[in-house]
Amino acid sequence: MIPLHRDRHFTFRFSDDRIIPRFHLDGVTAGVQVSVFGYDATTETRLGLIATATVGEGGWVDLPEPIVVRAGGGFVAVPEENKP
Repeated sequence: MIPLHRDRHFTFRFSDDRIIPRFHLDGVTAGVQVSVFGYDATTETRLGLIATATVGEGGWVDLPEPIVVRAGGGFVAVPEENKP
């Protein structure tokens, strides 16, 4: 089956304050560069670039510095292979 829609990015939202040192991107190949942007959950808009990293083995992304996310906030991870 061919999916009709596939998001070109990964959006992470949290209901509690979090410190995020790493995250997982399902189906993204190791070695792919990822741009991480802030996310305003209220307006559902992407904010400025907050980090760049490389996908590691198993789809895990280890950030150079942890991201602090406040309750209700989040971030968007955009793999380079999916950028327009």
